[in-house]
Amino acid sequence: MNILITGAGGMLGRKLIAKLLAAGSVADRPITSMALTDMSGLSDLAPLGRVRTVVADLCQRGVATSVIESRPELIFHLAAVVSGEAEAEFEMGYRVNLDGTRALLEAIRKLGPGYCPRFVFASSVAVFGAPLPEVIDDDQGLTPLTSYGTQKAICELLLADYSRRGFIDGIGIRLPTIAIRPGKPNKAASGFFSNILREPLAGAEAILPVDESVRHWFASPRAAVGFIVHAATLDTAKLGSHRSLNLPGVSATVGEQLEALKRVAGEGAVALVKRVPDPQIIKMIGSWPRSFDARRARELGFVAESSFDEIIRVHIEDELGGEVVRGPCP
Repeated sequence: MNILITGAGGMLGRKLIAKLLAAGSVADRPITSMALTDMSGLSDLAPLGRVRTVVADLCQRGVATSVIESRPELIFHLAAVVSGEAEAEFEMGYRVNLDGTRALLEAIRKLGPGYCPRFVFASSVAVFGAPLPEVIDDDQGLTPLTSYGTQKAICELLLADYSRRGFIDGIGIRLPTIAIRPGKPNKAASGFFSNILREPLAGAEAILPVDESVRHWFASPRAAVGFIVHAATLDTAKLGSHRSLNLPGVSATVGEQLEALKRVAGEGAVALVKRVPDPQIIKMIGSWPRSFDARRARELGFVAESSFDEIIRVHIEDELGGEVVRGPCP
């Protein structure tokens, strides 16, 4: 199987690459080659077996055509500008998140009849915006209140239409907010959800910009990669015309996150979280969904964690070697 991964230099891209290379196959089909694209950060991936790296911008003329000239049978489209950056940099957000996706879809379409790759698109729960019901089901309309959410919603419509026309076999997966993200803080408005856990688990201070009553929808990086791989193997005939799915996750308030942190790592870890309200983040997060009834995705075999304690334990196992730096008790 010939695979293309866009946004391969990002956190999920790297974890997906590692999982695919370890498995060596997708749906019992051996992986013969893998092309990785991103705008930067691929140099350490180049030596991997069966991998070709392309540092390029999909929006630039000819790039999208070039990266699919080998006709990959499976495309994971993960490339995106994150939420906070898409809000702050309006033109960049639309260029990368929308124009880059459209360029890739058009390059696929122009290869003509007989080529219809599986196209897994990483969408987001940000396609929904307030006012919202307490629990969102699969029939909820798309009402984004951020530029990032709007860009993802438009791409979902493109995904459905290009699939209807037979150009791609697309599936959109609305990823929950990923926690706990490894590495350094990024520009995502939701980044603090990870920061207030990741830093204390490593013995460092973290800033909490919202009230502890804020509730949101979460899954671990491990679960997210599982979603992406499962989407590649799913019988899309079961999706009908509704090509995008709300994925399972854990609904938790910030306060419940901190309680889970205390249970796993002790009161000293929680004491490292400092409250510094940020009105801009408070406003943005206030429009986001809080909980989902992801029954359709679960019935299709998507699986996530069942508690925030489990999400924290996944981070400790996958990123910290099973060890936690315990701070002094307050």
